[in-house]
Amino acid sequence: MTDTWRRYKTEGDVSARAQIINQYAYLVKITAGRVMSNLPPSLERDDLVSAGIIGLIKAVDQFDMDRKVKFETYAIALIRGAILEMLREEDWVPRSVRERVKQLERTYLSLETRLGRPATEQEVADELGMAIDDYTRILMDTGRTVLLSLDEMLVGTEGNEKLHLVDVIHDEGAGPSDEVEVREMKRALAASIDRLPERERLVIALYYFEGLTFKEIGKIMTISESRVYQLHTQAVLRLRGHLQRELGLFH
Repeated sequence: MTDTWRRYKTEGDVSARAQIINQYAYLVKITAGRVMSNLPPSLERDDLVSAGIIGLIKAVDQFDMDRKVKFETYAIALIRGAILEMLREEDWVPRSVRERVKQLERTYLSLETRLGRPATEQEVADELGMAIDDYTRILMDTGRTVLLSLDEMLVGTEGNEKLHLVDVIHDEGAGPSDEVEVREMKRALAASIDRLPERERLVIALYYFEGLTFKEIGKIMTISESRVYQLHTQAVLRLRGHLQRELGLFH
């Protein structure tokens, strides 16, 4: 595929572009399938696939071969982001669930500020006045219902185009003033990830940067897939709280 990428990126060969898109179309099916397993039956898989194809095309057009990023990892992030963008526009998540997410974010941030470290699951459950089993069940239900994802977190806008965390991580030709803001966003994101408990940090690394599924991560960490869901949900909720507090950068 290296020669095909070169023909597209250096010569503008549109047939090479089409070949690349066809070569990686399977990523759309895989990503849509992962998302679909968490959605109500009223939503059609074809709608997710259509949105995912838009994400794949954007990934092919924007990918920089000189960066040390696997195309598959980058493409999956943009495909997932495009699907989540479509779902957000549909606004299918109940208001009660959105309020639960906000409550969890506030609780994580409040406890960490008070304790000077990330709160344990038991401490969060106690703060919420519920049993640990009920708390972990809420985590999994929330993660599945809201499709919490770093890709879903908007960090700003560029003209009429929305900017996601993956766009920040894979910055492309920003101007001098933009570069300062992007560097600050990267710094805030890296610092927030570093503050996560070790197991949550590992889940984030394996899921977003290695492109593994929750099932694959569970095998590596020797825990159940549902437990990986819980750790991922906790990590994203903690990160959302951190980033939204960082100088108003993350909206």
